[in-house]
Amino acid sequence: MSANLVIVESPAKAKTIQKFLGKSYKVIASNGHVRDLPKSTLGIDVENDFEPKYITIRGKGDILAQLRKEVKKADKVYLATDPDREGEAISWHLYYALKLENKKCSRITFNEITKDAVKKSIKNSRDIDMNLVDAQQARRVLDRIVGYKISPILWSKIKRGLSAGRVQSVALRIICDREKEIDEYISQEYWSLIANILVPGAKKTLEAHFAGDKNGKIELHSQKEVDALVEKLQKEKFEVLSVKNGERRKKPPLPFTTSTLQQEASKRLNMSTQKTMRLAQELYEGVTLKGKGSVGLITYLRTDSTRISEEADASCREYIAQQYGEQFVGDKTAVKSSKTGKIQDAHEAIRPTDSSLSPAMLKEQLPRDLFRLYQLIWTRFLASRMAEAVYETTSVKIGAGDYRFNVAASKVKFDGFMTVYSYDSEKSTMNAAMKKITKDTEITLSGLDPQQHFTQPPAHFTEASLVKTLEELGIGRPSTYSPTITTLLARRYIVKESKNLYITELGEAVNDMMEDGFPTIVDVNFTANMESLLDGVEEGKVKWKTIVENFYPDMMQAVEKAEKELEEVKIEDEVSEEVCEECGRNMVVKYGPHGKFLACPGFPDCRNTKPYYEKIGVSCPKCGKDVVLKKTKKGRKYYGCIDNPECDFMSWQKPSNIRCKQCGGYMVEKGKKLVCADKECGFVMDKEEVK
Repeated sequence: MSANLVIVESPAKAKTIQKFLGKSYKVIASNGHVRDLPKSTLGIDVENDFEPKYITIRGKGDILAQLRKEVKKADKVYLATDPDREGEAISWHLYYALKLENKKCSRITFNEITKDAVKKSIKNSRDIDMNLVDAQQARRVLDRIVGYKISPILWSKIKRGLSAGRVQSVALRIICDREKEIDEYISQEYWSLIANILVPGAKKTLEAHFAGDKNGKIELHSQKEVDALVEKLQKEKFEVLSVKNGERRKKPPLPFTTSTLQQEASKRLNMSTQKTMRLAQELYEGVTLKGKGSVGLITYLRTDSTRISEEADASCREYIAQQYGEQFVGDKTAVKSSKTGKIQDAHEAIRPTDSSLSPAMLKEQLPRDLFRLYQLIWTRFLASRMAEAVYETTSVKIGAGDYRFNVAASKVKFDGFMTVYSYDSEKSTMNAAMKKITKDTEITLSGLDPQQHFTQPPAHFTEASLVKTLEELGIGRPSTYSPTITTLLARRYIVKESKNLYITELGEAVNDMMEDGFPTIVDVNFTANMESLLDGVEEGKVKWKTIVENFYPDMMQAVEKAEKELEEVKIEDEVSEEVCEECGRNMVVKYGPHGKFLACPGFPDCRNTKPYYEKIGVSCPKCGKDVVLKKTKKGRKYYGCIDNPECDFMSWQKPSNIRCKQCGGYMVEKGKKLVCADKECGFVMDKEEVK
């Protein structure tokens, strides 16, 4: 009979830990949370100090019965759930659900699932940390209040099934604000000028970039300016003013945090945040390897710390020296300070549990995506302990009368960490002409190459850049980034196309309502401050119910105001001019998963539906028929001709009936401006000028 019972969340984790502990221990999984707030009601006693009412999660009865049987047999119980707030809360719920008050019971945590780490955790077992539990309770209660009090208002105003969330709604606002910024952005024309320079003895010319004149930088805004400059330069003699040779060092990257892992997996492996976290969880909990059984390959995956244990650091440096040579071993690496003022320093950065388990050794044993993610984590960790990369640099200043041109080039002198972890942008730009050039070299102009450019709007968010922004603003924590994005995509508030995230019509409607009715909830600073307060609970500085007490009255005031306004304005289906072909009634506008559509009001007798095309009062620039608001298959808005496919006109920006005074083409709306759709023309006017 096993004298000791160890309870973890997942069967995979149980399997890995069981082989470390021997026959005197039995390891069993709870399969995640066993208790939660009820789904059917708020589950918080507002009149009784906001006390949560926890119930057993549906479907967990059999698991709890099995766990209770095992508890009765055991002399001691160890709660070994994940080492974070969520894990601490699961252990606390298990403690009460299994009635462990009169049992020898301890909490154990480990940052990596290895024999040494697990055995060490048992020696250092402790009580449940109620500060961590309370921080999680505070988050759960706040999220429940926001979700259950605001969501019904969204149902009344827009459609049933929508949801609001404390972090989710702020993330949605950030995406909406970026889309608005892009829509209103007006590109500015600018020019660059390259002088192709002949260097004696070199087959290729040097590309020298125009910098300005002897007094400083000059910006070129139009072809007229460039043509005048080219005319002057063709009369000037080109000469080398200076040649500077130097050295540039590139620091190795820091090991991964949750945020940086999600960003790099998205950029390099094209993985969603959800997929990245799922695969990382598998690597952490254990993968079956030949001759070794189930092995945890990486440390805990939810962390915002870049700290590495001394043992892991020493082991990695020793491996680097053996495999690559002493010169590749880096100096001691500094730990990045937290931008949010808090690092979960109980955790390390995400790293391999054993540096000597190289990806090459595991390639045949791991599924493709699991291997690719492990390889990314392994190479990043190895690189973080390696020497700096060293570049040889050359910069040349060229004079042409009073005008100045620059040439800069570099080549790798010592690979350092880039032996294992390189960046695509870091390519050698040193050619034969640069190697031959000196201050005394006689150079001649081969030709001038003017190039037109336009400034670009801010980029659309990707999952990677959204995670980075949420982290920088202090919104959410490592465990919340992926679920937040997943929820926004699942609710169809946003869509993903070629990595980019776009707001849908539905997402825009929800955000508008949240901004009007609940400005505090979607305020970035308010949400970031709430995260800091939750950190304060974790540190034992703030009582969790105090946060809820302060938040609830203002929240309810906003809810009551929104409910009153809804009572005053009865929400009815908008009747359209479209007549139902099946029963003759005028069809009405409804909201569906993808936004608005037309439905017969005779439902359920008549189930006819069709796409809803909202006329915007603008004639098609190509055929003169109506331009309507449309949506892509995924729900992204655009403007197209109602006569499609006969007419192929489409525009991402809202077109106008006003014609461009410069070229006669159609114009599009950009905030308070009208801009010619033809970038080459670039004519801009204020909307007020139309009136």
